[in-house]
Amino acid sequence: MMTCTLDLYTDYLLSSTGPTTATGLSRLLDGALSHDHITRWLSQGTYGPAEVWRQAKPLIRQAEARRPAGKFAVLIVDDSVLEKAHTDANELICTHWDHSQQRYVKGLNFVSLLY
Repeated sequence: MMTCTLDLYTDYLLSSTGPTTATGLSRLLDGALSHDHITRWLSQGTYGPAEVWRQAKPLIRQAEARRPAGKFAVLIVDDSVLEKAHTDANELICTHWDHSQQRYVKGLNFVSLLY
């Protein structure tokens, strides 16, 4: 019997070019996992910054060890929401999940990249 795993779910997130949902992953797997199964699996854990770093750190250290110090680089990606509670919704100002507040807020979602 197939089960949802962190590797499966992260592969889905990384390979998707649009919105990601439990239903979308179920459809991609031709129903081998139900969207309810995926949702239950997601609700069992916490996937905050500490968990992301725990997963990423060994991979980063491994890549770092393979390259000379002057040739190693990382790309840091951070998404943020600038809350605009009193601004009318439009193409840029709309509802987004703000992970720092653990709730949906109306605002501007932006991504910062640091190389």
